[in-house]
Amino acid sequence: MLVRADGAPKEHTPMNTDERLYAFIVSRTSRSRSYVRRFSIHKRWVKASAFAAALLFCAAAYGVYGMTQQVAHLRIEEENNRLRLENERQRQKLQNLENRVDAIETDARRLSEESGVSHDDGNSSVAHGAGGPALNLDDAAIAAIEERAARIESNLQACAAILRERESERIPSIWPVTGGLSDGFGVRSNPFGGGSSEFHPGQDITAPPGTPVIAPADGTVVEAGWKNGYGQTVVIDHGNGLTTRYGHLSKIEVAVGQELKRGEELGQVGSTGRSTGPHLHYEIKVSDVLVNPLDYLPPRGDSPAPTQ
Repeated sequence: MLVRADGAPKEHTPMNTDERLYAFIVSRTSRSRSYVRRFSIHKRWVKASAFAAALLFCAAAYGVYGMTQQVAHLRIEEENNRLRLENERQRQKLQNLENRVDAIETDARRLSEESGVSHDDGNSSVAHGAGGPALNLDDAAIAAIEERAARIESNLQACAAILRERESERIPSIWPVTGGLSDGFGVRSNPFGGGSSEFHPGQDITAPPGTPVIAPADGTVVEAGWKNGYGQTVVIDHGNGLTTRYGHLSKIEVAVGQELKRGEELGQVGSTGRSTGPHLHYEIKVSDVLVNPLDYLPPRGDSPAPTQ
């Protein structure tokens, strides 16, 4: 213990800790005089400044992150807008194409009326089969349909001449099978579901399995066998660039190279290939251009019985 001179105990005084940081600056005011200035900063202010700087850095980092997220959102929105515009462009293009095909079919109906060929809506209460090869409606498919429509337009005069010659033995002017009309020529909903659309290149005629299918005109068999999408198939060349196709057959009764007369049996109705039920898929091509088979089908009752 510490004691004073008079014998009383000496109190212990704790040492004061200087919490300040010092900076010394020597300042010269003249050649003969100079002095030292002392500046001090308390450690609390240094800590507070460091904390504030950290906060500012975090705020800046968060701001940069928010800007990157906003840029990414804007890019996504821009891409969505582009896709919407592309879908609308394709929808408008398809609508214009459908209007164009409707106009072509109107001209074809007019020409068929002039030549005595009528149309049958074929309203039937019997559940019908549907099928045939699918053509997806992407840009390439739409372009192909547009090209086909242009070629059909350029051949309308030729079709008119053919329609006027429907009594010729080499013009398919009778029904290839007795039955009801189901899916027709043109754009239709996918018969297998999914909500998509496809181009149907022929006319479906419903009939029970085994119903005889006959040649609607004289011609030569150029195909007889299996074909993807069509199943058991027969193709007849009638000359002058006109051919007919018969798909989904259950039985083929002709061979390639065989000459057929109008009314002779070529096969039987079935549901082979891409098909949802028994029916005949009937196609007609003029100069390798698909046309609507309804333009060649006469009123019901005009088709002769198959040749035995």
